[in-house]
Amino acid sequence: MFWKNRRVFVTGADGFIGSHLAERLVGLGAEVTALALYNSFDANGWLDDSSVAVRESMTVVRGDIRDPHQMAGLCKGQDVVMHLAALIAIPYSYDAPSSYVQTNVQGTVNILQGALRAGVTRVVNTSTSEVYGTAQFTPINEDHPLQGQSPYSASKIAADMMVDSFARSFDLPVVTLRPFNTYGPRQSERAVISTVIRQALDPSCGAIRVGELTPTRDFNFVDDTVSAFLAAAQLDGGHTGQAFNAGSGRMVSIADMVTMVGHITGCDKPVIQEEHRKRPAKSEVMALMADASRFTAASDWISSVSLEEGLSKTIEWWKSRLDRVRGDAGYMV
Repeated sequence: MFWKNRRVFVTGADGFIGSHLAERLVGLGAEVTALALYNSFDANGWLDDSSVAVRESMTVVRGDIRDPHQMAGLCKGQDVVMHLAALIAIPYSYDAPSSYVQTNVQGTVNILQGALRAGVTRVVNTSTSEVYGTAQFTPINEDHPLQGQSPYSASKIAADMMVDSFARSFDLPVVTLRPFNTYGPRQSERAVISTVIRQALDPSCGAIRVGELTPTRDFNFVDDTVSAFLAAAQLDGGHTGQAFNAGSGRMVSIADMVTMVGHITGCDKPVIQEEHRKRPAKSEVMALMADASRFTAASDWISSVSLEEGLSKTIEWWKSRLDRVRGDAGYMV
């Protein structure tokens, strides 16, 4: 009953994880204000994929976290702020790093200041496993050094430090969640699992084209990540200012993931590595595997959906959307 009638502001609710989170909160009885990035297409991102009943059960607002005044207004009267809005594409961060500072750093400061002034009782800040860079040891716990191996990860490190400073300086009741490699329905083709599945299923694709196959990742199905956000928001005040990993503690190579997708889909297309899909050598993160024991001890959360089960669910979703995919299967960002 924790969420019944609780007022929750979700930034990035139009995105992949945010839309799933907003839907789950509505189902739990929360009063959800869902922020979608303003655009001129009368579109609310993945919220438009929700049922009419779900959309009508939340307040959808178009805006931009870069506007401090709008964010301050939207934080008023809220009990919880789930902050997911961000620029997240790593390749694009090489081309436009300043935009990542404006959105991920300044945008986060705007949310923190708005929440502080509004007296919000809990803020959950979304970080990423990318802040750790290539693992110096595995599994990675929250004490692992932070390494900005891309402008994206550097901007998220900066945002995490601003969160830490607001907890220390102003006692803002904020915690940081670091999900490891979430995947599932609605994820953009800029992500490796999505692009592999699309190419495996799409008859117009004669091969599966990827970048590096050797990096290893800790993949987690989106339902588990949403549960992690809910658990993080319910942590008591003794955890204010802390960061928590959310991952399975299992690591699989990109090559093995591609093989698994091929097995589930029955696809035997050749796999081709393309140089232009690879990150700069010193920017590629070669290994990520979570130690989520701190979060589990604090909240009892665990990653429960196996990779094979999650891939199967994601593949079924893609099958239902093949008639609506973008024309070009070579999506890079």
